[in-house]
Amino acid sequence: MSRPPHRAPDWRGYLWCGAAGAGSVASFAPFSCWYLLPLLLAILFRTWLLVPERRAGTGFAYGLGLFTVGVHWIYISLHDHGGMPAPIAGLALLGFAAFCALIPAVAGALSRRLPPASPARTALLTLPAAWTLLEWSRTWFCTGFPWLAAGYSQVPGPLAIWLPWGGVYTASLLVAMLAGALALISLPAPSAADGGGPSDPQARLRARWQALGTGLMLAGLTLLARLPAFTQPIGHPVRFALIQGNIAQDEKFDPVHLAEGLHRYLTLAQASSARLIVLPESAVPLLHDDVSPDYLDALRAIGQRNGGDLLVGMFDEPRPGEIHNSMFSLGQARQQVYRKHHLVPFGEFIPLGGLVAPIMNALLAMPIGSQAAGPLGQGTMAVAGQQVAMDICYEDAFGEEIITALPAATLLVNVSNDAWFGMAVGPEQHLQMAQARSLETGREMLRTTNTGVTALIGANGAVLQRAPKGEVAVLEGLVQGRSGTTPFVRMGNHGVVVLCLLLLWQGSSRRRRPSHWRKRWLWLWPWRRRSP
Repeated sequence: MSRPPHRAPDWRGYLWCGAAGAGSVASFAPFSCWYLLPLLLAILFRTWLLVPERRAGTGFAYGLGLFTVGVHWIYISLHDHGGMPAPIAGLALLGFAAFCALIPAVAGALSRRLPPASPARTALLTLPAAWTLLEWSRTWFCTGFPWLAAGYSQVPGPLAIWLPWGGVYTASLLVAMLAGALALISLPAPSAADGGGPSDPQARLRARWQALGTGLMLAGLTLLARLPAFTQPIGHPVRFALIQGNIAQDEKFDPVHLAEGLHRYLTLAQASSARLIVLPESAVPLLHDDVSPDYLDALRAIGQRNGGDLLVGMFDEPRPGEIHNSMFSLGQARQQVYRKHHLVPFGEFIPLGGLVAPIMNALLAMPIGSQAAGPLGQGTMAVAGQQVAMDICYEDAFGEEIITALPAATLLVNVSNDAWFGMAVGPEQHLQMAQARSLETGREMLRTTNTGVTALIGANGAVLQRAPKGEVAVLEGLVQGRSGTTPFVRMGNHGVVVLCLLLLWQGSSRRRRPSHWRKRWLWLWPWRRRSP
């Protein structure tokens, strides 16, 4: 039997899906074309509907394009700052992208293993649910790498309103459902080669109405989701200062430039009268016990002079050989310390260290690359009249870890050193993820970085103030503490995971004739079952 006319040669389908994955990067910051992702993901879903046996392969092609282009800044980290030879750094980037691409490949394979259903139920329920579940698995699989989850692309878009309700993966689910609806509408008419029959045109029309009904239902629910206000201002605004030292990454840990960096941060802090002053991650690239007591006293005196506190990043060794990436408070309040919990693999610790460490140490020059993780749920830091939920760099990619300090926290503070990512795409993507954390928690965030992006983020996820990248800067203003609890703070990602499992069940369960009471109301449900 000849190949059906709508089935393209193998290479063309993979090429289209790979190109769609690469193009999807434009949906994320700094480009923020949020409307592109449902359109480009629909190309993958359409391929999955037309050629189910290739779902794993085309899913892998989409993921390879997405991650190779989307996280190309890993090459900058490895080669420019880590000293890894260029060919090996390029291969490492491709290998990492291929590893991440296994997730959409598994999503495609999972959707094919489920019992077959109509194209409408597959496109609108099964594929979006499988896609979202596998995206969520990236938060914990192999310590987690949730970068470029579909929901982050919507932070400047209308679907961002769902983040306080169910987190970023609820937005991912809605993006995938819209992509499924577009894929369903674009399906070609069934032909005789596909086993088509006289009723096929009616089935195609019904599927398109179901897709349209899904889109209208999501639009209506999104309008309703804007109504509640989950958090409220508490207390008076606090004047803050975020200090961006702009110290080159290759100089930051160089003993020759150490004194210059310490002097710069001290001078900038002394010039501010803010009640809460925040310095970046590892602003003092030394162990706390190795820092001159006079320098620490000078920082503490600034906080006391301003009637508040100063937060500064340095390293901590509470026990011999146990080094933590930490933030210390110095000022009027008692000294407090937060130790980073979620470490970066191969950057702050080496998995399977006994086997891999010799190879990585030979290829990669990482300062203090063997660190210990602090405990999860360290509570808040009471500084400058606020209860601060602290997180360091990579940790703001994990919403469920941030909410362990809520609802007690009135303010979020993130410190980072995004100089590892270069100056273009990586820092902007990281900022977008921080915006999602503010939306999920209904809290304003102070974000301080070494080279950018340093910013004040509002409780609605909007960037209210930002410092220019690649410059020495002090960003000052007022930040408002907030109280209250969003639904996401209460249930984390459990809600969207349960919803996805229900959608998989609904999308793959066998048809059955509806009962008498359901017949009256079933017309309202766009994915209603038809009796045989």
